[in-house]
Amino acid sequence: MEGASYQRFPKVKIRELKDDYCKFELRDTDASMANALRRVMIAEVPTISIDLVEIEVNSSVLNDEDCDACDGDGQCEFCSVEFHLRAKCINDQTLDVTIDLGIIIVKLRRGQELRLRAIARKGIGKDHAKWSPAATVTFMYEPEIHINEDMMETLSLKEKSDWVESSPTKVFGIDPDSQQVIIVDPEAYTYDDEVIKKAEAMGKPGLVEIYAKEDSFIFTVESTGAVKASQLVLNAIEVLKQKLDAVRLSEDTVEADEQFGELGAHMRGG
Repeated sequence: MEGASYQRFPKVKIRELKDDYCKFELRDTDASMANALRRVMIAEVPTISIDLVEIEVNSSVLNDEDCDACDGDGQCEFCSVEFHLRAKCINDQTLDVTIDLGIIIVKLRRGQELRLRAIARKGIGKDHAKWSPAATVTFMYEPEIHINEDMMETLSLKEKSDWVESSPTKVFGIDPDSQQVIIVDPEAYTYDDEVIKKAEAMGKPGLVEIYAKEDSFIFTVESTGAVKASQLVLNAIEVLKQKLDAVRLSEDTVEADEQFGELGAHMRGG
């Protein structure tokens, strides 16, 4: 319909939050926006990472190739930080060369030495995985489960138990007092349809109905530690907003269509 608005107002609810882990709900939007947010978190949130390593002296057991394993093609010499590492073992006790949190780079014995210069630059995961701040980002549709209670009551306790156990994950259980089938954890459902197939095999089609809520998603985000998981989500939302603004405000429609495809035309109402 001409003039119709497809504007939505997504809502976010945090379920669990740690420095390197975040679980949240994203509601009142669709899969395209959920997937866009996921891809931005993985590939387009900028971070700082070692991009160039120059080895001056290395008499340790660590190969030069291992020292500069994260070396890549730098892009911006003005957005960089330079680090120097100088370590030498001068006694019989093994010297542990570490960085923050006690992570060991190499162990040196008497006479061994490691000197290097490293340059960290700003970049995004789309250019190289070393800049990706996300270890894993996943989302799933929130399931909606309805049990036909009348049909369930026609089953014996053993049949109920067999049906509950047909699910590979702990979605359902049996109340020890009422002996009724209950939903234990709906989000453990993996859309495998095993309980539906089991009900049909028992001659009880329609015993349970399971739908995916198409406007509700559950995200799980794990950070590499480059940024906190909460900041990763906020930064990704900001990057996504900038992309949408670029499409909406772009005066060069040809360039916008080449970069954003159908999304660019949709944002302009085309």
